[in-house]
Amino acid sequence: MTDYAVINPATGETLSAYDTFTDAQIDEAVAAADAAHRGWSRASTVAERAALIRRAAELHRERREELADIFVREMGKPREAALGEVDFAADIAEYYADQAEAIMADQPIAILGEGSAIIRRDSLGPLLGIMPWNFPAYQIVRFAAPNLIVGNTILLKPAPQCPESSTAIEEIYRDAGFPEGAYVNVLATNDQIADIIADPRVQGVSLTGSERAGSAVAEIAGRNLKKVALELGGSDPFIVLSTDDMDATVQAGVDARLDNNGQACNGAKRFIIVDGLYEEFTTKFTAAMAAVEATDPTQDDTVLGPVASAAAAEHLQQQIDGAVAQGATLLTGGTRDGAFFAPTVLSDVTPEMDVYREELFGPAAVVYRVADEDAAVKLANDTTFGLGSYLFTTDPEQAERVADRIEAGMVYVNLVLADSPELPFGGVKRSGTSRELGHLAAEEFVNKKLIRTA
Repeated sequence: MTDYAVINPATGETLSAYDTFTDAQIDEAVAAADAAHRGWSRASTVAERAALIRRAAELHRERREELADIFVREMGKPREAALGEVDFAADIAEYYADQAEAIMADQPIAILGEGSAIIRRDSLGPLLGIMPWNFPAYQIVRFAAPNLIVGNTILLKPAPQCPESSTAIEEIYRDAGFPEGAYVNVLATNDQIADIIADPRVQGVSLTGSERAGSAVAEIAGRNLKKVALELGGSDPFIVLSTDDMDATVQAGVDARLDNNGQACNGAKRFIIVDGLYEEFTTKFTAAMAAVEATDPTQDDTVLGPVASAAAAEHLQQQIDGAVAQGATLLTGGTRDGAFFAPTVLSDVTPEMDVYREELFGPAAVVYRVADEDAAVKLANDTTFGLGSYLFTTDPEQAERVADRIEAGMVYVNLVLADSPELPFGGVKRSGTSRELGHLAAEEFVNKKLIRTA
């Protein structure tokens, strides 16, 4: 039986299939992760683990062409973007290698009385990581690297359409020198995932995915008293209150919407434009979106490839058609050819429409006109999501004020696509419960052990 297959979204062709693990294989993987934690993790030093992570970074770079080609055929990522993702994954691994000693350093506590006290960070044990399909290398490394530095071991459940990339990345960690069980893939069913979470040897679970998947995993983890970290969806606002370069601001909006074929949880999706700039921005933004063609992702000059599957394209089509039927105005796009979806812009969306509350996971945007700063903040916050946000203004005081009022885990002021290994990534509300990247990622699954000495 197999639930794992590589289906090229550009052609619809099934390229390869992988067998789902048997229950015995699952138990073998969990046992190996547990043994690696009890043995290798307890015996290794921070410096030794950092050296292994550094070697994994080097192998990402050495195999970047091979990995990029896999990403293209698994989920339609444009090839240049796929190469960039591999490079970013390597940067993240190197960051944690560089920061390992600082991350794991004892933290002194100023105590009330005689003696001393410290917080010492210690590993918890095997962790289950449930990965999405949209960033096959980046999503994995931002979970695996900090936790391997801590000394936790990794059970990695890839997305069903990413078995080839997850196999290639598992090989990287093995070839980097990590022992058996330190990092192991599990091609599991949903029922098997529930059993893994419940297994007393597994100490936590991290999921990046949909709200529905997050709710299901959190419920199982809660029932079994396991730590859970969730990074879920987003409907990030892109707020324009003033600008001294409209063309650059428009291009930033296009870049933030079409990144990863429009399939980034922190992609700009709701464009909230102050009244005096609305007409110019919307006219130029619509024209710029319409000028981008969804084309063959294997070509080096491709900006926009297909969405990840025919089913994803069909769902997006239903959302756009539903919005128009409910009264939204289609400014451009709204059509597809298989999994290739034309860049789309909607306007005149109201709170009564379904699309007002939904996440558009593909190359589709909604533009809103607002009267002023207060109206922009109110609209930006009128969502169940709270992942990222983008703010454009020429007024530094306004930037500080509005950034403080936005209900989101991240605010980027006058720039987009600025993720970096040292910057924590995560959200609030229904966008998740955790942080990845930066030092905060290494705080998610760690025993902050108090040692008090007389």
